[in-house]
Amino acid sequence: MKSLFRALLGIVLLVAAWQLLAILLNRSIIPTPATTFRQMGELISSGEIIVAAGQTAWKAFLALLLAMLIGISLGLCLGLSGTLYDMFRPLLMIIQAVPVIAWLSLVIFAWGIGWRGPVFLTFLSLLPISIFTTISGVHNLDKDLLEMAGLYRVPRRKVFSKIYLGSLLPFAIAILDVSIGQAWKTSLVVEYLCGGSGLGVKILMARMNIDFSGVWALTLIAVILGLATERLIKEGLKGIFRSWVTI
Repeated sequence: MKSLFRALLGIVLLVAAWQLLAILLNRSIIPTPATTFRQMGELISSGEIIVAAGQTAWKAFLALLLAMLIGISLGLCLGLSGTLYDMFRPLLMIIQAVPVIAWLSLVIFAWGIGWRGPVFLTFLSLLPISIFTTISGVHNLDKDLLEMAGLYRVPRRKVFSKIYLGSLLPFAIAILDVSIGQAWKTSLVVEYLCGGSGLGVKILMARMNIDFSGVWALTLIAVILGLATERLIKEGLKGIFRSWVTI
């Protein structure tokens, strides 16, 4: 109860600071909270924002799913083979170091404006995280447990499901924990730059129309949806983890 009260108090203080800035500075650039919340209500009631949010969400989810599936599979292979890890590590470091904006021109030349750019660039930004985290999980496997499984001739299927996957599950949850917010933010940014639909495109249109309150309202909607999605997925993951442990 105390933590909830403190969170609400923090939100109240944040809104108060926002109101103060709007009064002290140019209100056309920093609209008041009341103006922004009214704009949010109008946008949500129109129904277009719900559709745009869904378009952004499925791109972010698809990119996250691909990064998890491909990243965990590659991370498992590279973690088990030192040779493969040494061969592919420079490439992964390059992918991780190159900013999203640097890939943008190549994506536009290849696919133009549309959904492929946001999905691909979001996937590319998440892939190294997924791979390196999985490799860390493989390197932290309990070697004594594997030797014991070999000594007692435990079937390979059980070794893989109970030891490998069971040990990597916390790392997979850590990947999701780190990647959910980044997937949402990257999808929005790439939509803003080369997307054909979604919340990022709506923010771009508001900026082009010099609609400051619209930009603030859309940004706040994106933040709230991102936080809500992250919270829901994390709660679901906790349930999955508890179910796996009790099996």
